[in-house]
Amino acid sequence: MIHKVGQIMLYVNNQEEAVDFWTEKVGFSVISQEDNGQGMKWIEIAPTKEAETSIILHNKELVAKMSPGLNLGTPSLMFFTEDLDSFFNHLSSKEITVGEIVEMPSGRVFNFADGEENYFAVMEKK
Repeated sequence: MIHKVGQIMLYVNNQEEAVDFWTEKVGFSVISQEDNGQGMKWIEIAPTKEAETSIILHNKELVAKMSPGLNLGTPSLMFFTEDLDSFFNHLSSKEITVGEIVEMPSGRVFNFADGEENYFAVMEKK
């Protein structure tokens, strides 16, 4: 039986730019990097080194060549923060595209875009 989500695959056009975005702007850490020596490289990132779930940044073009039928679309991810206003201001100060803060029945939420115009959501959970 599945008991947790381990890793989420995020297929990107430029891995180095994606790493810079997630680490320098969003505040994630690089957990590990692997390179098979034949051009295939993947980078594991997470909000903290102790996080149970991480994101693996894969080169979209290489994965498409290796697995032509694979869905390479961006997953719809919802992140949680304890201080939505502070995180919203942090992302805004880094010149990241952010949406308006919206009141939902489950809490306040906003979205933001990475450098490849993929959108992700953030919800306040205390």
